[in-house]
Amino acid sequence: MSKEKTQGISFFQRFLSLWVVLCMAIGVLLGHVFPGISTFLNRFEYYRVSIPMAILIWIMIYPMMMKVDFKSVQNIGKNPKGLYVTWIANWLVKPFTMYGIASLFFFVIFKTLITPELATEYLAGAVLLGAAPCTAMVFVWSTLTKGDPAYTVVQVATNDLIILIAFVPIVKFLLGVSNVSVPYSTLVLSVVLFVVVPLTAGILTRVLVVRQKGAEYFETKFVHKFDSATTIGLLLTLVMVFMFQSNVILNNPLHIVLIAVPLILQTFLIFFLAYFACRLLKLPYNIAAPAGMIGASNFFELSVAVAVALFGTTSPAALATTVGVLTEVPVMLILVKIANSTQRWFPKPAADNK
Repeated sequence: MSKEKTQGISFFQRFLSLWVVLCMAIGVLLGHVFPGISTFLNRFEYYRVSIPMAILIWIMIYPMMMKVDFKSVQNIGKNPKGLYVTWIANWLVKPFTMYGIASLFFFVIFKTLITPELATEYLAGAVLLGAAPCTAMVFVWSTLTKGDPAYTVVQVATNDLIILIAFVPIVKFLLGVSNVSVPYSTLVLSVVLFVVVPLTAGILTRVLVVRQKGAEYFETKFVHKFDSATTIGLLLTLVMVFMFQSNVILNNPLHIVLIAVPLILQTFLIFFLAYFACRLLKLPYNIAAPAGMIGASNFFELSVAVAVALFGTTSPAALATTVGVLTEVPVMLILVKIANSTQRWFPKPAADNK
C-alpha cells in the first residue's frame, strides 16, 4: 500500500522540503561568506528582471508546460461541475482569503514581531502565492490520490489559460489595496516571461515531437528527459534566492516560521473548501481530490519569479514566496493522506459502477 502511494512521486519530489532546507543553508552560507557573488549577479538585470534568475526559471518551468495538453480542454463539457469548483476556489476565493489571512497575521497577530514595512512586503509575497494556483505538482498529487488523470489535465490546462488573463489584474488589485506600488508593465512583463514564453515553447515542443515520434513516445520517454533539468533549475533558483536573502534570514530567522503560519492555514482552508464543495455536489472522489489539491498548492515557480521581478532578489516579498516552497510538500502530503482516508465520502466513478 505504501509503495503504491509513493509510486507517482519521485525521490526528489518526496523530499523536496529537505532539499529546500539544504538549499537555504547553502544559499545563506554563500551570501554571508561571499557577498561579492550577489553583487556580481545583480549586474545582469533588465527592467528589474534578473537574467540569471530568468534563465533558471525557464529551465524549471519549460518541462512542466510541455506536460499540459490543451487539446483536452475540448472535454470540459463532459463533467463541468468539478471545473467550476476548481475555478471558483482558485480565482474567486483563494487570492482573497490569502490576502485576509496574511493581513491578519502580519499586521495584527504578529504586530509586535514584524515591522509594518516588512509586513507589507510579506503580504505582497503571500498575495503572489495566492494568485497562482498550481499547474505542475498537481499531477503528482493527483497520482497519489488516484485522481482521474484526463480530468486533472483539463483542470491544469484551463488554469494555465486563466492565469494568462486573471493573474495580473488580481495581483495588481490586491497589492494596490495593501499600498504596494506596482507598475502594471512590470507585472505583464513577468507573466509574459514566466508563463507565456515557457508555455508557448512547451506547446510547440509537444506538437512537434508528437507529430514526429507519436504521443506515446512523448509521454513515456521525451518529457522524462527533462526531469533532471527541472530539479537542477529549482535547486539553483532556491540557492540564488536564499543567497540574496542571507542577511534578512540571519537577522530575522524567526520570520521564516512567522511567514509559514498563514501560508499553511491558507493551504488547509482552500483544500477543505474545494473538497467539501465536491462532496456536496456528489462528485466522484477521483475528481474531488485533484480539485482540492490544485487550489491548495501553488505555482510557486511563477510566484518566486514575479516577486523577484517586482521587488528584487533581496526583497522580503521574494523570501515570503520562497517560504511557500518550503511548506508546500509536507503540507500537501498530509492532505494526500487525508484525501485517501476519506474516499468513502464520495460516490464511485461511473466506470466503477458497472
